[in-house]
Amino acid sequence: MWKESILKLLKLDGLVANLTGYVETRVELMKLEIKEEIAKSLAKLSVLVIVIASLSLFVLFFSVSIALLIGEYLGFFEGFLIVSGFYFLIAVLVLLMRKSLSETMEKKLMEKIKE
Repeated sequence: MWKESILKLLKLDGLVANLTGYVETRVELMKLEIKEEIAKSLAKLSVLVIVIASLSLFVLFFSVSIALLIGEYLGFFEGFLIVSGFYFLIAVLVLLMRKSLSETMEKKLMEKIKE
């Protein structure tokens, strides 16, 4: 009771109400901005998943086609062996360069996050 009368006497009750309204508005604005960022991130992630899936299917079918083509000349088994050997070499290179690749990817991701 006495707190309210002091606030009215000093005319701070309006200031407190305005400040409370301002804080509530800022909180709502932050919530909306966070929701917008999440929506943008999910949209980018969805597109990335579709692109990766499409590229994976392309690589799969292309690899089988190349293996069959090589198999026409060298034999069925040898064609698939050569293609799988190619992917094995790529895997070994990635394994050997994993630290530098990881650092590079981390830097690029941090740049994207800061945007």
